[in-house]
Amino acid sequence: MQQKKNRLVSALQKLAAAGAVVLAAVSLQPTQASAAPNPVVGGTRAAQGEFPWMVRLSMGCGGSLISPQVVLTAAHCVGATGNNTSITATAGVVDLNSASAVKVRSTKVYRAPGYNGAGKDWALIKLASPVTGLANLKIADTTAYNNGTFTIAGWGAATEGGAQQRYLLKATVPFVSDASCQAAYGSDLIPGDEICAGYPQGGTDTCQGDSGGPMFRKDNAGAWIQVGIVSWGQGCARPNYPGVYSEVSTFAADIKAAAATL
Repeated sequence: MQQKKNRLVSALQKLAAAGAVVLAAVSLQPTQASAAPNPVVGGTRAAQGEFPWMVRLSMGCGGSLISPQVVLTAAHCVGATGNNTSITATAGVVDLNSASAVKVRSTKVYRAPGYNGAGKDWALIKLASPVTGLANLKIADTTAYNNGTFTIAGWGAATEGGAQQRYLLKATVPFVSDASCQAAYGSDLIPGDEICAGYPQGGTDTCQGDSGGPMFRKDNAGAWIQVGIVSWGQGCARPNYPGVYSEVSTFAADIKAAAATL
């Protein structure tokens, strides 16, 4: 069974990653180094306004505006359902240091009922005020778009164990079948709840700090639609280990119902 590694970043994880880099620098033998996985995520900078619904959350996760006042993210990024004013959402910019950034505090969190770390990895965050002037991201409510090539984006690490990014990065990854994904992850994968994407050779993937962000593609009308939520994977961009995402269409009805109650 593979160890599941979610893609949330925290201050403790940053320190642990830095320590691992130092340890590797002083102890790794040349024969071991040659077998090390390729950690390159392979993203390029997104243009300002290209993905206007992208949100950076203060706990070290991503998210998407599915309405002016509701952010869709991963369950493992948040605490229990209830009032929560501890999260700040940054929206409207690709550069997190931009003076134009819109920053809004949370008021409530809704975490998927029954979430226990395996599957059901979705959550909603209610914002204190609507974020206006930005397009929202439609969520897939059928499996029709669970195929093809997807776009991923986030401010997470650009290399495994690396630093978080100032600028929003984007990349594309192909759909990976449940059978192929289970060949990598075995029983850790929950096919009904999760969808996989990535290249067999690795090199392009989401990473720590991208958790909760959207995986999306164009629908038949040419509009962006969210099909996945960044959830977990074995390292970042390793060969034969695709990224694992919550399958949005599985939970679409529950997401919409919960959003209506916030």
